[in-house]
Amino acid sequence: MLEPALDSQLTYDLTSKSAFSNENDSFTSRSFAALLAKNNVPLSHKNVADNYMIIKRVFKFQMCLGRISNVEKSLLEKYDFNILEYTTVQQMYNELILLQKWSSSDNEQMKKDSDEILQIRVKELKFLESNRYAAVTNEIYSGYKALEQYLREISKFQGSSQAIRTLNF
Repeated sequence: MLEPALDSQLTYDLTSKSAFSNENDSFTSRSFAALLAKNNVPLSHKNVADNYMIIKRVFKFQMCLGRISNVEKSLLEKYDFNILEYTTVQQMYNELILLQKWSSSDNEQMKKDSDEILQIRVKELKFLESNRYAAVTNEIYSGYKALEQYLREISKFQGSSQAIRTLNF
């Protein structure tokens, strides 16, 4: 009587589904962002995420710089990345995995480009949030939501306003 139950448990792969997934999904975006955040996150990514969260909570993006420059756009195109408005969630997760790998590589140029691309992405995200505007409002192109979730997951200020209150300016 116990053996059929044990056999069915042994064939079930725990990593194939999330608790929040339906039978067609292998991972939801929430669980995937959490997995990315629990990976070896470079210190530069954590610093960018902390700065983003502080600015978001304190200043609420009332004032923001403009869109990315042509030089920044050419750097994204060099590595075949779309601008944030035209990035899907899956593309963003793949990009974040690449940026994590590049940040921990031995190649100094790759590290520099990785950090600069993440800064560009955060700048794009700030622009989208400050204007509450995206040129493409399709549900498919919501990579900015994945980026924001990633930054929220890796930041030490991820949900507690208590941590920000302790900062002395």
